[in-house]
Amino acid sequence: MESYAYILDYLPNGRQTEHGFHREPLALAIGEAELKLFELVPRPGARLAPGDRIPLLPAAGVVPPIDHVRRRLAYDELTVSARTELTTALEAIVRANAPRYLRFFNEAPAVSRRFHLLELLPGIGKKTMQQIVDERRRAPFQSFAEIETRLHLKNPERLVVGRIEQELSGIDDKYRLFVAP
Repeated sequence: MESYAYILDYLPNGRQTEHGFHREPLALAIGEAELKLFELVPRPGARLAPGDRIPLLPAAGVVPPIDHVRRRLAYDELTVSARTELTTALEAIVRANAPRYLRFFNEAPAVSRRFHLLELLPGIGKKTMQQIVDERRRAPFQSFAEIETRLHLKNPERLVVGRIEQELSGIDDKYRLFVAP
């Protein structure tokens, strides 16, 4: 169950159909915990903008700006603006939940003698994978900055974001690291 979501696009007139616009405001968003894509119906008068982190459930007397979740979306159903904003939202999600994604760097196992889960991250080959495994044996990684300094690997959080984007877009791969099928 998603508690928070990041707004990817806001459509004040709704989606365009063959009969014109639907006339119901919509927001396209990605959930923070399970990385699900949603089409949300905002409450009347709610102000939403791309990049906003919003609650989906009421908490401590605060009413969320969302009336209800209309449906889950596939990546192909996102608008061009939403796809553009997706990378920025995913970077914010990965930074905000760093321990979850650092655990992958610290605990990802080998699948077979010739293949390791770390190699599923875009830009990670055999040499870099071996460096990560050797470094994490010495001491687990505590932050993305530590990964950068110990491995000379630029923007390790972007590697995670790249993999999440691949999984959301429906890459044909039997391994799902971060997004549920």
